[in-house]
Amino acid sequence: MNRVRRRSESTRRVTLQLSVQFVSRAHRAELPRHRLLRWVRAALRCGPFDAQLAALDATPATPAQITLRVVGVDEGRTLNHAYRGLDKATNVLTFDYQPWPPAADIVLCDDVIAGEAGEQGKSLQAHYAHMVVHGMLHALGWDHVDDADATAMEQAERDVLATLGFGDPYATR
Repeated sequence: MNRVRRRSESTRRVTLQLSVQFVSRAHRAELPRHRLLRWVRAALRCGPFDAQLAALDATPATPAQITLRVVGVDEGRTLNHAYRGLDKATNVLTFDYQPWPPAADIVLCDDVIAGEAGEQGKSLQAHYAHMVVHGMLHALGWDHVDDADATAMEQAERDVLATLGFGDPYATR
């Protein structure tokens, strides 16, 4: 089943409140608000993983509420340890509070993302775009725990990133 939703009537009508927090300012110049907003909106067009959620209320009365927080390794490690039991920083963590319209905090760890971008031969901007889209899809209920869901989520990421002008984030370099 193709769970990727294109610009449906329900996803077009969702308003968005975006908060951007730079605890770490290392990449602030590369991440202007208008660029982050564009990436979040593009992912939002996928709609919730469960299409029935969007059908319940075609025009939600409340806006999507997303906070993007760019942090350093120490905060990234602390959060990952507290919420996932892993004592290391990770690239992106999503704290989703409701799937539709989404309300979530998405935490991006600057050093991890920069390191991965270098290792994968990607530009910093391309990898940040991927991590924002990935985090947003989690906020919308997408996951990659089992193979079928991982395949669907990765395809949704490819599709969204292509609309933004980025290549396949999973292509072998």
